[in-house]
Amino acid sequence: MNRTILASLAIVSTLGAPAMAQDEPVRGAQNNALEDEITPELDVAVQRGMAHLALSQEEDGSFSGGRFGKNVAITSLACLALMADGHVPGRGEYGDIIDRGLEFVLDSAAENGLIAAEASNGPMYGHGFATLFVGEAYGMTMGGADTERSRRIHSVLVRAIRLIERTQNDEGGWRYNPVPYDADVSVTICQIMALRSARNAGIEVSKQVIDDAVEYVRLCQNPDGGFKYQIETGVSAWPRSAAGVASLFYAGIYEDEAIDKGLEYLEEAAMPGRARPSRAHYFYGHYYAVQAMYLAGEDHWAQWWPAVREELLASQRPDGSWDDASVGPSYGTAMALIVLQMPKRYLPIFQK
Repeated sequence: MNRTILASLAIVSTLGAPAMAQDEPVRGAQNNALEDEITPELDVAVQRGMAHLALSQEEDGSFSGGRFGKNVAITSLACLALMADGHVPGRGEYGDIIDRGLEFVLDSAAENGLIAAEASNGPMYGHGFATLFVGEAYGMTMGGADTERSRRIHSVLVRAIRLIERTQNDEGGWRYNPVPYDADVSVTICQIMALRSARNAGIEVSKQVIDDAVEYVRLCQNPDGGFKYQIETGVSAWPRSAAGVASLFYAGIYEDEAIDKGLEYLEEAAMPGRARPSRAHYFYGHYYAVQAMYLAGEDHWAQWWPAVREELLASQRPDGSWDDASVGPSYGTAMALIVLQMPKRYLPIFQK
């Protein structure tokens, strides 16, 4: 499919942003790659990474995560990594890979809306990433189509969103299991991105759910600008701080002191090549950090992007993969590819 056509398929929404006009631009964000953002070295690395990822797919369409086994989160991230290059289910060089992954995710959807495979560690993590993937696939290829497949995808997506809405806890967040009892900022951002993707694809999303989620995220921010894991007292850490800042952007908040403080914390604590952050949750952290910096735009993006790009290019393994010691190479490769392809802006969730 022509990449210009793909880019035009995005449906932009502020997802119920308070006091924010529907067509008001995100500060500094662009929908076309800027000069020197995509280098020949990046193109080569991405092609090698995608080839390795495609060969890692299981016969049933899933991607495994080492000790986590077949997993809807890793499957969804792997497919999103391929879609970030312009491939879509059934079309493009990796269209069949994505299509099989989508089928695995759809087959993993229960009647109550939960998307979870047999190997599920913290099912709401997987549910959030899977719903994001289904939302992106639906928005890019099937929105408005009246076919049996599109109706099935629409049904799975709507039920997944309704499960997210009804399992939000009283604080405004979500936790590992689909019950409204507890919450943490990490699982919460997964649900916020899923809600945003579905809203972009034309699915109705409760504004109250988003407003409550924003309030929860705000309460997780520490005075130093970083974010703690839960509302209770806790230290800041850069991966969940990246998630916290990104969650505010995806909830439709673009100009806010909380965002400014969060960005400052991230740049001091985790700027590639300058800071020496903990390697724990490395790919997870950069997945959200690159989104936060892109959405912030201006100097934030101009400084962060080339630094993280060079760091990831230098860490690619000879077989084309990136390895995550805890989850495995399919996860590490998928996350690295999503980060490296951020400037392409093909996924609707990344278009503003």
